[in-house]
Amino acid sequence: MPDWMILSDWPWLYSYGGLFILALLAASLLPLGSEWLLLVLLSQQLDPLALWLVASAGNTLGSVLNYALGYYAADRVIARQQPQLKLRRWQQAERWFGRYGIWSMLLAWLPLAGDLLTLVAGVLRANFPLFLLLVAIGKAARYALLVAGFDYMVG
Repeated sequence: MPDWMILSDWPWLYSYGGLFILALLAASLLPLGSEWLLLVLLSQQLDPLALWLVASAGNTLGSVLNYALGYYAADRVIARQQPQLKLRRWQQAERWFGRYGIWSMLLAWLPLAGDLLTLVAGVLRANFPLFLLLVAIGKAARYALLVAGFDYMVG
């Protein structure tokens, strides 16, 4: 295993700040997840409410960055990157947004397609305050279920 993959060499990751950064990156188009770190930190008996807030805020901010990318760089970036975004997932995100409009942002927590949904929202210039509210609700609900599930299983 390459040295950079050994997580024990990255102690900062096992913190509120590490969770925030990983949650933010997990909401981007990068193939990352933050749920595992949330569960690890819960097992270390860090404050569940603080972990929920940090993960929700980081993941929501990551979606805001996707929205901004779509809003400001759609013509240049999307046209060049669409084949790499897996055309099928891109079309699925467009269909969901076309069918459910801004309300599809409640599904922004879904892996892969949810990240593309937030990008599509930016491309289509969705109402930003409503976008932010719905994304925050969806992301916070997902992390709340993880925290509650952990408490139920371990507690």
